[in-house]
Amino acid sequence: MRILSVSNFFDTHGGGLERVAGHLNREFAAAGHEVAWAASDADGLPANPAQSVALRCVNPTESLTGLPMPIPGPRSVVRLWRAVRQADAVVVHDALYVTSILAMIFAKVARRRTVMVQHIGAIPFANPLLNAMLKLANALVTAPMMAAVDHLAFISATVRADLLGSHPKRESLLVFNGTDRSIFHDRPSAPRGEARARWALPGDAKLAVFVGRFVEKKGLRVLRLVAEQRPEVQFALVGQGPIDPRVWGLPNVHVLGQQPQQSIADLYRAADVLLLPSVGEGYPLVIQEAMACGLPVICGVQSAHADPEARRWLVGIDIDLDDAVRSAAACAAALDGPAPPRADRAAMARYAAETYNWTRMASALLDGIAPVSR
Repeated sequence: MRILSVSNFFDTHGGGLERVAGHLNREFAAAGHEVAWAASDADGLPANPAQSVALRCVNPTESLTGLPMPIPGPRSVVRLWRAVRQADAVVVHDALYVTSILAMIFAKVARRRTVMVQHIGAIPFANPLLNAMLKLANALVTAPMMAAVDHLAFISATVRADLLGSHPKRESLLVFNGTDRSIFHDRPSAPRGEARARWALPGDAKLAVFVGRFVEKKGLRVLRLVAEQRPEVQFALVGQGPIDPRVWGLPNVHVLGQQPQQSIADLYRAADVLLLPSVGEGYPLVIQEAMACGLPVICGVQSAHADPEARRWLVGIDIDLDDAVRSAAACAAALDGPAPPRADRAAMARYAAETYNWTRMASALLDGIAPVSR
């Protein structure tokens, strides 16, 4: 069976959604299917460019709002149409992207089976105009997309409740992202000092790690205030984006840029906590990967409740971008809390290793596509 995945960008963009799409494509291929991947080529092609359907897009909103919205040109629209027609099934990642909307329309016209993986729900921006626009977009676009898709999946219980309500009438699937267990695993005896020295991080200070896009919804303003309030804590920031933390001028903030997955895993094992004060998230992949490494997590309450079984290990903070000072104070207080016992961290890592599995996630989605092959 030929499966076309459609996402906003390829995984070279560095966001969690694109990384999920990349992992699933590899699982689909390992299961014996022919795969293709359509996305904006703004940040380059994925590791297997032969499978890519590169779309030339403009992305005017990301630098202004932090919200990426790649818009394909006419030739790329035609390229996407041809890719949909050549596929047996289309897997769409999130509803609100122009590429997702076009792919869904083309799939319905061509009578191809569709699966949609919804990663995010509402995003509470500090700007009330953006909030109103997103609410309207979810009503006018996300809801019809969910109604039109053949098989609907969510990566977070909170996103499902946000978009379908507490007692949804629409049948859907809850599928958690996986982790690469060959990279992200607990290793209590790992030499923390060596990993810290690699990035010139103090060996004896408390180290909080942030991994994600440098955008408003990830809580960068909150993070800056926490770093100002806790100068004795060191903050290692992995990622990139329109916000540049280097201009903060804070000596305890270390911007490491993009890092390979193995280096991020080493950093998790050398750190004391993952701090991700984000809003409007589903279940960020970095949280699951940090859990697999046995690293305590402080995150937005929506993310902390994404997997009901994992809530006991995650410290959820009610992040309000309109009240960043209060949110930062709550995060700082959580940083001052006692470190969880080693046994609890080991139990969390075992749970992540057993529960977050890419093959299982891909198999659940393939079950929704299966009628095509019969």
